[in-house]
Amino acid sequence: MYTSIVAFDIAQFFSFLNHQLLPLILNKVGFDYKVSKFFSNYLVDRKTKYLWNNFSSPFYNIDVRVGQDSALSLILFALYLSPIFHILENHLKNLKIPIFSLSFVDDSLFISQNKLLSVSNANLFCNYNVISSLLTKFDLVMEHNKTEVFHFSRSYRAFTPSPLDLFPLGGPHLLPKTTWKYLGFIFNYKLLFQAHINFYANKTILNVKCIKMLENSTRGLILL
Repeated sequence: MYTSIVAFDIAQFFSFLNHQLLPLILNKVGFDYKVSKFFSNYLVDRKTKYLWNNFSSPFYNIDVRVGQDSALSLILFALYLSPIFHILENHLKNLKIPIFSLSFVDDSLFISQNKLLSVSNANLFCNYNVISSLLTKFDLVMEHNKTEVFHFSRSYRAFTPSPLDLFPLGGPHLLPKTTWKYLGFIFNYKLLFQAHINFYANKTILNVKCIKMLENSTRGLILL
């Protein structure tokens, strides 16, 4: 059994939210008209300026996105994307494509499981086709270089999975990664943690060496 995962960075869409479409989405999910009206006004005619020491820039329009420094932006971002994933789930169900999705903050995973790796890749390809079409309809621009593919396998033999070719969809030729980092954990294809332990052990040793450099000749740090 192979478990294949396409990691999809949804934070890439943060700068492309359509301000005209957002109020319609808020109405659709049940928010009061006054709330939708407030955000339709809140997001238009926005300006910003940059300060650096004594330098002050002129004002620039920022009507093309939601501000990443605002606490409301993440909420609006999630509300904007929620219909896309709902429609995607229904499309995959109707097309009988066995793909599961999992999202955490700004990362989404599309997961396929099958005894044949070629079938898993085919399912992921179809899923990518559907999600690409939906994102285009929601006026979102995809950055394909932020997509990754990874395969888990129980095989004890050398594991050399085939790439996931998204070129017909305007995407890249995704080469499977040998290790995969997700939510701070580093995995290999057999779910072993040697790479995770090595990475953080080396990082700890490097930090200790950096601390030692802070000592002075009179009274410094004593490392046991």
